[in-house]
Amino acid sequence: MRVLGVDPGLTRCGIGVVEGVAGRPLTMLGAGVVRTPVDADLGHRLLAVEEGIEQWLDEHRPECVAVERVFSQHNVRTVMGTAQASAVAMLCAARRGLPVALHTPSEVKAAVTGSGRADKAQVGAMVTRLLRLNAPPRPADAADALALAVCHIWRAPAQNRLQQAAARLRAAAPTSPKGRTA
Repeated sequence: MRVLGVDPGLTRCGIGVVEGVAGRPLTMLGAGVVRTPVDADLGHRLLAVEEGIEQWLDEHRPECVAVERVFSQHNVRTVMGTAQASAVAMLCAARRGLPVALHTPSEVKAAVTGSGRADKAQVGAMVTRLLRLNAPPRPADAADALALAVCHIWRAPAQNRLQQAAARLRAAAPTSPKGRTA
C-alpha cells in the first residue's frame, strides 16, 4: 500500500509518502512541505497548497491519502487555517477517486510511539527508526506527515475488517416494513 500522509497547515503543509504493509518494514518514498507566504491572501495560499498536493499526487501515485483530523485548539485562527488546508487535501484526493482516512493527532502518536501524548521530537525519532532513516525528517511537519502514513498502513487492515463486519451486520439485519400503521 502506498499512502500520502498530509499534516495540514497554511504556512507549512507537511507531506510524506510511505509504502509497505503492516508487519513488514516500511519505505519512505518522499517527505517535504508545501509552504505558503504568510502575507498572501487566503485564496492564493489555498491554491498553493492545492498545487503542491497535486504535484505530490502526480509524482507518487498513492493508493490513499491519510490526513490529520483537525481538532479544536484555543487559537481559532490557527484551527481555521488547518481545517481549510485539510479540506484542500481531501478535495485533491476525492478528485482522483482516492480514499481518504482521517486520523487524530493522539491516534497517530500512539501508533508510532506507543503514547498518545508523545511530543514532536519523540514522533520524529520513531519515524526515523521505523523508516530506517539517517536523520529525522525536517521540518517536523514532514515527520508528522510520514507518521500519518505509517499509522494508516498499520491501522487500515483492522479498520477495513471492522467496516466489512458492520456492512455484513447491516445487510443481515431484518428490515421493518415502511408506511404501515397499527
